[in-house]
Amino acid sequence: MRKMMIQSSENIGRYIRKVRKELDVTQKDLALTAGTGLRFIIDLENGKPTCQIGKTLQVLQVLGIQLNLSHTEFENEKS
Repeated sequence: MRKMMIQSSENIGRYIRKVRKELDVTQKDLALTAGTGLRFIIDLENGKPTCQIGKTLQVLQVLGIQLNLSHTEFENEKS
């Protein structure tokens, strides 16, 4: 399992594009499977910061990408 720290919409877009290509899935097929439009996938992969979170989560799920969140303050308290 690869882990990546996401700090910008560009980071998540690049990661989604990389996984999609590794799975040999076209943008059009991803859009159809995720229930979004092709334009959304293009914008998402290009790092558009205003992409809807709900649709983005659908795309992540279709690609098998897990999203894990953590908060530095809480992580430091556990140590």
